[in-house]
Amino acid sequence: MAEKELIVYRLFFTPRLIRMLIGIACFFVLTYFIPVLFELGLILLGTLILLVLIDIVMLFRLKDGIKANRRMADVFSNGDENKIHLDVQSDYPFSVKADLIDEVPVQFQARNFLIPVTLEANEKKQLVYSLRPVSRGEYHFGNITVLVRSPLSLAERKYNLPAEKMVMVWPAFHSLRQYELVAHNATTSDIGNRKIRKVGHSMEFEEIKDYVPGDDLRTINWKATARKGGALMVNNYTDERSQQVYCLIDKSRVMKQPFEGMTLLDYAINASLVLSRVALVKYDKAGLICFAETMGQFVPADRKGMQMSLLAETLYRQQTNFLEADYEKLVTLVKSRITHRSLLILFTNFESMSSLQRQLPYIRSLARQHQLLVVFFENTELQQQAEQPVENLEQLYIKVITEKFILEKKRMVKELQKYGIQSILTPPRQLTTQTINKYLEWKARQII
Repeated sequence: MAEKELIVYRLFFTPRLIRMLIGIACFFVLTYFIPVLFELGLILLGTLILLVLIDIVMLFRLKDGIKANRRMADVFSNGDENKIHLDVQSDYPFSVKADLIDEVPVQFQARNFLIPVTLEANEKKQLVYSLRPVSRGEYHFGNITVLVRSPLSLAERKYNLPAEKMVMVWPAFHSLRQYELVAHNATTSDIGNRKIRKVGHSMEFEEIKDYVPGDDLRTINWKATARKGGALMVNNYTDERSQQVYCLIDKSRVMKQPFEGMTLLDYAINASLVLSRVALVKYDKAGLICFAETMGQFVPADRKGMQMSLLAETLYRQQTNFLEADYEKLVTLVKSRITHRSLLILFTNFESMSSLQRQLPYIRSLARQHQLLVVFFENTELQQQAEQPVENLEQLYIKVITEKFILEKKRMVKELQKYGIQSILTPPRQLTTQTINKYLEWKARQII
């Protein structure tokens, strides 16, 4: 009895069968006016019932006619496309059509997630799709549901295949290797790599090597050249190492604003993780300070083997608060815990000149003791609104107000420059690239 109930639960009738039944019903209506067609209608109805029974037998003759499983990484990268592989196999001796419904985590709100596939007799296929998470945390995948139809396509069998799994979504680590490749002698741009012209050279001597075309003639070592018998030898210098690089992340309400599904805090966290990796590749020490109305986590700058794991774990736990950040406490923490001159990269956001003016004394205090870079965000939605054509008076008012906000952001950059404070005003999607460009540029020019 339980098996019969289970079969009924797994059996569905297709729209094709419904359309045929409607057609036969209309035919029987026609027989009311033409009685001689009544027997033909019974034959059509009987034939359809027989075909449905045959279809059901074809679908249910095998206990496990369809097998499917999901393959994916145990950890997803936030803000990146993460691939999921579905392996589906048919054991039916005939061709079937199937609809795969993968129960993706609720965070994606994919309510109609369906993948159609046709499988030949005893065929195995691999399907690939990708998901882009926009928040950190735990993501729970459910089962895989497969709806199978035979060539008759009158009935449909449902397979509910266990595939529950939980994955963690961590700050964007897919970008780490990409930016490692450009961390040595170049900076990254939207179209490729471009070299930074160095002003002089650092005082960290590395080796004496043979001259090759392109080496700076000012680095020729004449004594070594004389000992070599006339072959030119040059001094090779490397960037200064073991400098401290701290990412200061504002977790207050200004960082909760979303762009393209991700909050500004998540953009800052992703950029901080990649920048820390680049700094470690450049033999600098990477550290972290997270703050809001109270001081959050402080990770001292270091380049020990577990530093990246410590930074990633700390960044994973960060959440925005709904109060205003206390910059006075930040200055006190920096003065007491960071005793050597360091590069401080402050990720925050200001929407008005007055909000910047409130924090400016504390920002200037940080800049007096350390090399400070303030990173805040363009409102890309306002930029799009400002580019819209004006067709009526209301749209004109909106355009004027929008341009006022955009201009105010640019004034903030000028205000910081007035006090010798470097800043980056960037769209959220370009945050990582812009920040790493600035770090590598300063590194090459020996500003830090």
